[in-house]
Amino acid sequence: MKSIPIADVSSIRNELNRYKRGKKLEIPRFNQVARMAYLGHLVMSPLDPEDTECQSFLVHLQEPKGLAAHFIELDEDLRDAILVLDGEQAMAMAAIMQQGVQDRARWHEELNQRDFYFSAFYRPGQKAE
Repeated sequence: MKSIPIADVSSIRNELNRYKRGKKLEIPRFNQVARMAYLGHLVMSPLDPEDTECQSFLVHLQEPKGLAAHFIELDEDLRDAILVLDGEQAMAMAAIMQQGVQDRARWHEELNQRDFYFSAFYRPGQKAE
């Protein structure tokens, strides 16, 4: 944890403003967090909902489980991490999360409509016995 000297009020104010702006992730880390967002393993909330000028978001990455944990590579420090993202990247994460939900919903709808029996048992050209 970072310590801030309390003697200078202006340095505290500057540090708070820097914190409220959030942080941009580098491209590889952004991609890792975006994969988790797509899978729905991200919880986002505004950093300061009462401050209309604060566009940053508090983001909690939930560690992947099950099949996702087997395939998704995530840096050790991103496992179950809490980040403060700047508004631009946070909005991009929200859009990625929305796309993941839409894609999973579409997959489930298509699965519900699929006819497995016909493809498993009907073979054109075969004679019935």
